Amino acid sequence: MTTAITEREAAAHIGRTGFTTGPARRVGLELEWLVDPRDDAETAWDLPYGGKVTREAGGQVELSSLPADDLASCVTAVEADQAALAGALAERGQAVLGGGFDGNRHPQRQIDEERYRTMEAFYDRTGPWGRMVMCGTASVQVNLDAGEEGPNGLRRRWDLLHRLGPVFASAFANSPVLDGRASGWKSTRLALWYKIVPDWGEPISDRGDLRADYARYVLDSEVMCRRCEPPKSWAVPPGLTMRAWIRDGLDGGRPTLDDLKYHMTTLFPPVRPRGWLELRMIDQQDGDGWIVPAVLATVLADDPAAAEAAYDATSVLCGDGTQPLPPVWERAARSALADAELAEVARECFAIAEKAVQRMEAPPRLQTALAEFRERYVEAGRCPADDKLDDGTLEPSLTTDLLEPSL
Repeated sequence: MTTAITEREAAAHIGRTGFTTGPARRVGLELEWLVDPRDDAETAWDLPYGGKVTREAGGQVELSSLPADDLASCVTAVEADQAALAGALAERGQAVLGGGFDGNRHPQRQIDEERYRTMEAFYDRTGPWGRMVMCGTASVQVNLDAGEEGPNGLRRRWDLLHRLGPVFASAFANSPVLDGRASGWKSTRLALWYKIVPDWGEPISDRGDLRADYARYVLDSEVMCRRCEPPKSWAVPPGLTMRAWIRDGLDGGRPTLDDLKYHMTTLFPPVRPRGWLELRMIDQQDGDGWIVPAVLATVLADDPAAAEAAYDATSVLCGDGTQPLPPVWERAARSALADAELAEVARECFAIAEKAVQRMEAPPRLQTALAEFRERYVEAGRCPADDKLDDGTLEPSLTTDLLEPSL
C-alpha cells in the first residue's frame, strides 16, 4: 500500500491485527541459539516438521515452528526440527551454544543487510548495548493465542502473562557472563534491554482499552528506520515517532500502512502482540532445556484452573496494579530466584503447573522435565545461570556498573 495512512487508520490496524481473539489452544515456539563459529550462512533447509530457519544480526540461528494445536505436538515437532538443524550446522562445522548471551565473544554483526546496518546505527546513539543485544543474545519465545473476548478472556490473559513474566525471567535466567567475567546479573540479556529501552517492563496497558493502549504505544514509539530504495539511507532523524511522522511527514512524505507494519516489527516489549501473544523474556537454555519454559508458560496460560491460581500467586508482585512494575523485572534479571519473593512465587507457580500437566494428562516426559527442573532449581532457589557461576572462577566484570538500568 502506497497511500499515506491516517492516525485513526493506524490505530485501528494496530488494535485489529495485534490481537486476534478466539479459543486459546495453539502454541508455537521461536528458538534462538548462538552459533560457533559465527557466520551468516544459508538457512534454506527443509526441516521435517516445517520449521523456518532464519539468521539474526550476529549470526545467531532462529528456528520458528509452525503453530501446533497442542503442547505435546509442538514439542515433538520442534525436537525433530532442532535435531535436523543441528545436523545441518554440524555438516558446516558449526554447533549451537546454550545460554541467553554470548559473554565471551565480542559482538560483531555478521549480516550485511540494510535493516541491521540501520538498526545498529540507531542503537549506537546511546552506547554499545544495542549491538550487544542484536549480535550476542538468544532467547526462547513462546507464542500463545490471544484468547477470547470478554472480561475473563483477552484482558485477563494479557495481565496474567505480564504477571508471570518476571517469574519466567528469573526461573530461566541463563546469561550471567560479560566480557568473560561475572556480570552481576543472572540475565545479562535482560540487563542489556534495560540499557537500550529504559522503560522496558513498564505496563503498556494495565486497566484501560487494551487495543487503544497498544496502538498508543506503537504510535508514540520512536521510528527506527524508513525503508527506501538504494542509494537512499534508511536513517531517520532521532526522536521521530510514528505519530509525528503521520502528522508532520518526513521529507515531504508520510508513512503508508506498510511503513506502519514494518515499524511494529522493530518494537520488542516483554509480551508482543502479533495477533497472538509472543513472550520475549526467557533466556535460551542449554540443550533441550527450552522444553520446560514452553510447558510452564503454556500450561499456566491455557489451563483455566492453573491460570486462576497463577493469577492469585503473582498478586504479590503487582502492588496496587494488575501488572508488575519495572523494578520487579529488574530484580528478576539481576537476582533471579535468589530474590526471596520471586522464589516463593516461582515455587507456587511450578507447583500449580505440575498439577495441571497431570490433570491434562500431558506426556510423561513433559511432566518429568517440569518436575526435575522444579526440584533442581526452583525448590533450591536457583536458576541455570547459577550453574555457570558455581565454580567461583569468574571474576566480576570490569563493566558491571555500566549495566545499571535507569529506572
